[in-house]
Amino acid sequence: MMTLPRALALSFSQLGDAAIIRVLVKSLFVTLAIFAVLGAALYFALGWLADYLGWTPVHGAGVLLTVIMLLIFGWLLFRFVALFVLNFYAEDVVRAVEAMHYPEEASAARSLPFSEELSKGLRSALRALGANLLALPFAIVLLFTGVGTALLFWAVNAWLLGRELQDMVWLRHRTGAHEIAPMGQGDRFMLGGAIAGLLMLPFVNLLAPVIGAASATHMVHRRRAVNA
Repeated sequence: MMTLPRALALSFSQLGDAAIIRVLVKSLFVTLAIFAVLGAALYFALGWLADYLGWTPVHGAGVLLTVIMLLIFGWLLFRFVALFVLNFYAEDVVRAVEAMHYPEEASAARSLPFSEELSKGLRSALRALGANLLALPFAIVLLFTGVGTALLFWAVNAWLLGRELQDMVWLRHRTGAHEIAPMGQGDRFMLGGAIAGLLMLPFVNLLAPVIGAASATHMVHRRRAVNA
């Protein structure tokens, strides 16, 4: 059986693979482009609000406020946007890992149509956003504990990410609508927890979605082999 540390180690060791590098470049470019669009929209929205309220903006204040707000929103929303984008490139990550480690499974995989990837990506992002918003009141209450808020958000995202990462792989190999998910809840939570932790680290969070998809590929295929 594939353990999580082993899956993570194999995933990090494959970061130099040309196919993985292409996914990293493409997903990072699209993710940053989305934030650039959000930044421009935020800047113009703040300008409109200032005009509407009759405020006289200080030179450069609008740009500074936009940057500060974008950094805050970027920290809060990065994992949702990154995982939404990765849904469109997950197949490339999965196929790269399968080509190296699971060639027989690679030949049996099906490609998800764009409409299914889009629908899955939107559901994933909205589910994550909704769950985090539901957790927000409890997180505020836990602020006085110092670490309670961070632990709560970590646990919520660990639960969400474990399922999403499994499905990135499993849905391409599922043989029927009634096939039981290969990874147990414990394995999914540990995988999701590890990637949620990586997403909290600056710069490492840029690699975390791809590491998650690669690790899920190892764990799903080894679990399916055990269950077969």
